[in-house]
Amino acid sequence: MASPEVGRDKSPFMLQPKSLPPPVSKSSKTSSFKAQIMLRVFAAAFTLAAICIMTTSSQSFPLLGFTIKAHYSDSSAMRFLLVTDAIVCAFSVLSVLFVYRLSHLGSDLKYCFYLFLHDMVIMGLATSGCSAATAVGYIGRYGEEKMGWMAVCNHVRKFCNQMAISMVLSYLAFCSYFALSVLSGNKVMYQYESP
Repeated sequence: MASPEVGRDKSPFMLQPKSLPPPVSKSSKTSSFKAQIMLRVFAAAFTLAAICIMTTSSQSFPLLGFTIKAHYSDSSAMRFLLVTDAIVCAFSVLSVLFVYRLSHLGSDLKYCFYLFLHDMVIMGLATSGCSAATAVGYIGRYGEEKMGWMAVCNHVRKFCNQMAISMVLSYLAFCSYFALSVLSGNKVMYQYESP
């Protein structure tokens, strides 16, 4: 007959001591900071390139005896994307300086949380700008028959293609901030769990 102590050891409701996370090596911390800086530089570069392409692209076409010029400023969604790209670019550069400073100060939970919060807000802003521009870009390229809106990209194909490139670059900046949010969230969780 088995002793009661053996039966107690096999109980599924027994509390187990929580294992501590393994210590992080210095090379792992260095690679984390390098990844943070690299992704922020990428986001700044993507948004800066998107702004340059958007502001320099325009195309004219004749319609019923008039010359019509297509420019990003004609669309409120494209202007909104330009503003969000400018904000993302500026805050990416500022956050590079903050992460560089943080790498010399050491990791503090409070600063890691601020960085995570910053990345989430910027990612949300980038999402809103990209979404608005995508909706208008889709209507410009394909039209909306039920609403009576005709496609205009068959008249200004070069302009629409440049806007599409600008939006792709903005989406790449969003992807960079998505990766940064995952990295920052992971760092906050690790800092919270470490003794």
